[in-house]
Amino acid sequence: MNLKKELDNKIFDIVKNASEKLGYESFVVGGWVRDLLLNNKNKKDIDFVCIGSGIKLAREVQNLIPNSKISTYSNFGTALVSCEDINYEFIGARKESYRENSRNPIIENGSLEDDQKRRDFTINCLYVKLVGENYGELLDPFNGLIDLKNKIIKTPLDPDKTFSDDPLRMIRAIRFSAQLNFEICSKTLQSISKNNQRINIVSSERITDELNKIILSSVPSRGFILLKETGILEKIFEEMISLVGVETIEKFSHKDNFYHTLEVLDNISKKTDNLWLRWAAVLHDIAKPITKKFDKKIGWTFHAHDYIGSKMVPKIFKKLKLPQNEKMLYVKKLVALHLRPIALAQEVVTDSAVRRLLFDAGEDIDDLMTLCDADITSKNPKKVSRYLKNFEVVRKKLKDVEERDKIRNWQPPVTGYEIMKIFNMREGKEVGRLKKAVEEAILDGKIKNEKKSAISYLKKLKK
Repeated sequence: MNLKKELDNKIFDIVKNASEKLGYESFVVGGWVRDLLLNNKNKKDIDFVCIGSGIKLAREVQNLIPNSKISTYSNFGTALVSCEDINYEFIGARKESYRENSRNPIIENGSLEDDQKRRDFTINCLYVKLVGENYGELLDPFNGLIDLKNKIIKTPLDPDKTFSDDPLRMIRAIRFSAQLNFEICSKTLQSISKNNQRINIVSSERITDELNKIILSSVPSRGFILLKETGILEKIFEEMISLVGVETIEKFSHKDNFYHTLEVLDNISKKTDNLWLRWAAVLHDIAKPITKKFDKKIGWTFHAHDYIGSKMVPKIFKKLKLPQNEKMLYVKKLVALHLRPIALAQEVVTDSAVRRLLFDAGEDIDDLMTLCDADITSKNPKKVSRYLKNFEVVRKKLKDVEERDKIRNWQPPVTGYEIMKIFNMREGKEVGRLKKAVEEAILDGKIKNEKKSAISYLKKLKK
């Protein structure tokens, strides 16, 4: 097969010219080729391999691309050329060997065949020639085209060796299965289960990078179920494994919160590509196992799982090496608030309750409502319809109250400095109490969200 017509990107001419100058054979390899053959041409990152020095080739290419930047990694013989939001990675053909307790390979220069053997999966072991008479020719040493056609994930060599050498590939296999909706061949899947303990030598950062890609896939439940079934999940995310299972006492059973969480995650994935909103779906019920109690009259309860779950978010983010910044605070907030709209949907919605929800959620109120929609996983169509209609009532109330009272991203109509000036007070706790009193009065609807009403109310309080 020749893909010359498909090589219409200027980068391939640039790599061809740079390679010819150095006297190198060069190829585009891996994900770009795979996605091209799957008719997915949106991939921005492109990987190149050459018979020679990947760093030298990258420097030649960088010289030919205006305003590009280069990063070199001499320990691994690789280099990255970046231009705008596109990355081009260059590596020399090599062979690798691994020590038992490290996923960092011992690297030696190698032949094209050596490079082919070190690749992770047959569908990623597809090379397109960029130099010589056969420009555009596809090299397929392990029948990756057949596996692409049959939608199969398979290692080019013995999977036990592949996964023992580089354990991250076990999660990568699962990630590709989730992203591409491919099956993992039985031998490869059995090998993941057999070698799952090897994942312990992989850094949290690398694991979480793959986990995020699973969460961002179109049907992330597929990936999580495979992680669970192969024994990987309990080693990398034990809090989620704790959600697994149904307990029954007398006539009362609770639902399996693991599969419920996956339903919520799949539901929300149809509505948003926001990674952190999807993480909120993953963690919204994370505290249910530790808050679970049985009541003889009403059955199973999970009181305060929203509050306790929000307290668990920073620890989970820290352990998984997720960002300890506003992203974490966003997820924490949504986990803490995810029951509030559901509670409003089950009762008469008061303006006061809506104001308080708007005040607490701020700019994230729309994302919170999206999470609540996704949290409806009942198999009873009438019940689902009723909840969705009630949520529409809540949304209308949110809109009406916000237009009238301007509570979203609320700022106090009277500042602490103004309170001190009006009442000739010094800075202290009393000023804070008066500010809090104004906030509560506005949220309860006792006064309007404006300075004149706030000052009048404060004067009455002082008397």
